[in-house]
Amino acid sequence: MENIVLITPPFTQLNTPYPATAYLKGFLNTKKIPSYQSDLGIEVILHLFSKKYLQKVFKTAKENKTIISENAQRIYALKTSYLKYIDNVILFLQGKNQTFARQICLQGFLPRASRFQQLDDLEWAFGSMGIQDKAKHLCTLFLEDLSDFIVECIDANFGFSRYAERLGRSANNFDELYNELQQSITFIDTITLDLLEDLLQKTNPKLVCFSVPFPGNLYSAFRCAQYIKTHFPTIKTAMGGGFPNTELRQLTDVRVFNFFDYITLDDGELPIELLYTNLKQVDVTKREYKRTFLLENNTVTYKNNSKLQDYKQSQLGTPDYANLLLDQYISVIEIANPMHSLWSDGRWNKLTMAHGCYWGKCTFCDISLDYIKLYEPITATILVDRMEQIIAQTGETGFHFVDEAAPPSLMKNLALEILKRELTVTWWTNIRFEKNFTKDLCLLLQASGCIAVSGGLEVASDRLLQLIDKGVTVEQVARVTRNFTQANIMVHSYLMYGYPTQTIQETIDSLEMVRQLFETGVLQSGFWHQFALTAHSPVGLNPKDYAITPKYKEITFANNDIEFKDHTGIDHSKFSYGLKKSLYNYMHGVNFDLPLQDWFNFKIPSTTIRPNFIYNCIENELPLAPKLQHKVYWLGSYPTVNYSTKTKRGVTWEMITLNFYNNQDSFSISLNKLEGQWLVEQLKHLTPNFNKTTSFKDLKANYETSFTNFELFWASKPIKKLREKGLLLL
Repeated sequence: MENIVLITPPFTQLNTPYPATAYLKGFLNTKKIPSYQSDLGIEVILHLFSKKYLQKVFKTAKENKTIISENAQRIYALKTSYLKYIDNVILFLQGKNQTFARQICLQGFLPRASRFQQLDDLEWAFGSMGIQDKAKHLCTLFLEDLSDFIVECIDANFGFSRYAERLGRSANNFDELYNELQQSITFIDTITLDLLEDLLQKTNPKLVCFSVPFPGNLYSAFRCAQYIKTHFPTIKTAMGGGFPNTELRQLTDVRVFNFFDYITLDDGELPIELLYTNLKQVDVTKREYKRTFLLENNTVTYKNNSKLQDYKQSQLGTPDYANLLLDQYISVIEIANPMHSLWSDGRWNKLTMAHGCYWGKCTFCDISLDYIKLYEPITATILVDRMEQIIAQTGETGFHFVDEAAPPSLMKNLALEILKRELTVTWWTNIRFEKNFTKDLCLLLQASGCIAVSGGLEVASDRLLQLIDKGVTVEQVARVTRNFTQANIMVHSYLMYGYPTQTIQETIDSLEMVRQLFETGVLQSGFWHQFALTAHSPVGLNPKDYAITPKYKEITFANNDIEFKDHTGIDHSKFSYGLKKSLYNYMHGVNFDLPLQDWFNFKIPSTTIRPNFIYNCIENELPLAPKLQHKVYWLGSYPTVNYSTKTKRGVTWEMITLNFYNNQDSFSISLNKLEGQWLVEQLKHLTPNFNKTTSFKDLKANYETSFTNFELFWASKPIKKLREKGLLLL
């Protein structure tokens, strides 16, 4: 028997578990509280996309006479091929049948419907992707065709990474979702509830906690809780996660508690520990709660009567991925862009460098809420300890740090600790494009295994970036993305349009900035989204300061996204298609020369941005000047040494040549003998795994015990060569 079962309801990701339950299970381990976790989403997907259940899909669609569109008719007509290949396709996407890739890539092997119509435009990209990635992309289109069939003929609410999402989006009252839950269960519900039944019979829990990160998990969470209340009435149910944390803070509808006994807000560790403790506390008056909604006297009551403080990040334990089907997640590639595919391709262990956001000022963000407001980093030593523990458990060395914005100083320390332990890992994270990401820091991050970063450029306009309080400029973003790209770290940017007071001219100029960032090669991937007004952001709390008028509604259930009137009167949604279509092309490296007007079917103004603006931002940057407090590191190998003599105008002196070898090439530098011998000795002390760090001040002082004019030596050609090859100032 497991006292607590932690569930992620359908659907989040296909390729890797959403980390919330693993975080909570890791914490519960530290308290010796038995728990079990399940990602019902991947389990439902694996059942649905199997030969057995796909036969039921086709049979149900035929019996219900829902096969209407030409696309659905084509898929049904090819059902024999879909049924023949579905199990092998899933195995291939799980990484278990890699030789199948060659057949998949044969013209006409897989059945094709509407999703394959885009394929001709992308055929050029497969040469750079490789046969395995090409096959993944074709299998993804194969599954998306089947998904379209399911949406049209079986369940309109289905989606690979969401289910019935519309019922959770801005649901100010509970009526629509409640009414949906009174209807007969759907085809997808049947699979979900059968799996839930098996899970409950196996674990026999006292408390089931649902983690609901997104609106697309909400309906299934309620449907599962409804099933538990009907068939397992003694089990207590709770809900937490990103959706309730942001949307359910003004909850008053008592009907919600027909499904859930408790709804917790913000960090879930202490609230769940107290719920577990309360299960054994007979005297109701002595029960303590932390940020928990429950029903008392038929009234929704918010309880926060515990005096216990939330745990520090260092006390939460290592995320535990036990019970999850780690070898059965499926990797998909939706578009042929290496950076864009990271979200859906590969099994990533999830970790967090710091709780909250160290910047915490962006005016569109929910910075008034604890998950953003309360910034607390953990040490690099603890982080890498946890990485090693997770590698030992999962066998996977890939990590996605899911920070709001990873702090540059902690990223530096993390990279140094990874290099010190000679750990081979692959990792990526979310950042702010701030000036501390120098060329040298980016090279260090890359050496430690960092392959990609994502960050918010938002509206590529300095006026609006200042209004957003982003703390960056377009020029700074260009230089930082250049630093990452030159270090072979891919860059993805989140882009925004429709921010309050944004003009049409600023939208077009923002697009031109983005075009130039892609054309110069410093940005590899991006995503446009339209500004949404959230209740807990500075814009939502002070709308008059941003020239908008919110359209408030009575809140009894969810409250986050708020409709509003923009005093500019601009319909920003009309730019959506053109912005996204142009970005799609830029991500594939094509059509940079196409006039911006060609992306829109209505008249737009000409851009006011100079055609070489981004190029000039990058080229006109001054080199980094050393500071005495800079730490000096050498990432290269130890050199071999050759001695020689050099004669000029009758004067002979001894020379030393240092030969360096790295994985890609080799190079040499020559110095006079004494300086060269001094440098060779120093390189031993500058590696990340040396037990003491050396500052620029230390290095200068050491040099000047034997020689003079360290600055001249540092500016010499041999040192410049080493600077290019891994001699870093951090």
